[in-house]
Amino acid sequence: MQQRPLGRSGLTVAPLAFGGNVFGWTADEATSFKLLDAFVDAGCNLVDTADVYSRWAKGHSGGESETVIGRWLKQSGKRNRIVLATKVGMDMGDGKVGLAPRYIRQAVNDSLRRLQTDHIDLYQSHQDDPKTPLEDTLSTYADLMREGKVRAIGASNYTAERLPRYETLQPLYNLMERPAYEEQLEPLCRREGLGVINYFGLASGFLTGKYRSEADAAKSVRGGNLVKKYLNDRGRKVLDALDSAAAQHKATPAQVALAWQMARPGLTAPIASATSVAQFEELAGAARLSLDAATLAAIDAASR
Repeated sequence: MQQRPLGRSGLTVAPLAFGGNVFGWTADEATSFKLLDAFVDAGCNLVDTADVYSRWAKGHSGGESETVIGRWLKQSGKRNRIVLATKVGMDMGDGKVGLAPRYIRQAVNDSLRRLQTDHIDLYQSHQDDPKTPLEDTLSTYADLMREGKVRAIGASNYTAERLPRYETLQPLYNLMERPAYEEQLEPLCRREGLGVINYFGLASGFLTGKYRSEADAAKSVRGGNLVKKYLNDRGRKVLDALDSAAAQHKATPAQVALAWQMARPGLTAPIASATSVAQFEELAGAARLSLDAATLAAIDAASR
């Protein structure tokens, strides 16, 4: 599979990233192992997770996703086949939150232990921490890079005004959520050469086409409440455009939605999750799908 530069980090990644929020949550450990094996066997390599995944689930305290990935790495021996990305900064409880130097040092060691590895390829600030000076956070990251614990640094959920020179940005971006990224963050990322690995690439599953009514949304544990806001005239217009393109290119709406993002200049790799190998194999087909200019324009017009 083709490789793209991840900012100026020297790392290269396939144009589809796997979102590890499902590991240990909606995908049990055995399924997660199968998904990770299928992912690398397909020629993909960027696995994205966070220390806080999946603290929101009943009975979870955070670290579940990293723990599953760590066990897979130990069992599979495939550490050298993935670019491993995780994040720090979200509230882990007991005052463990933010980007202060002392906390970052604690958090990175906790992540390394759970991941059962000696280094993180891409360590990301999960959200801005206005209480901590940017230079304090960045100097701590610089120390971790010198120590070999981190290879490159990135950010997620930052505004353009507060975004310092990271190597990557992880913004919310998809066909239903465009202005926040396109108006300010995209020009900055392209000008500064940041890699962009957007999350919610399928709009919480809406762009797969499986949610077309309130009744459909009610069936989902993961996406139900999140997709209800898209069940409107604009959402239906976008799904119609995806259906049309899918029929034309013998693809699925999800593949078309991801391929549209992959074709956007400056965007490195959309992040998408799957909870079965069959579901992942469908998503992986997006990286082999080349959309013509007319199709790209039609989807663009429908989603504006």
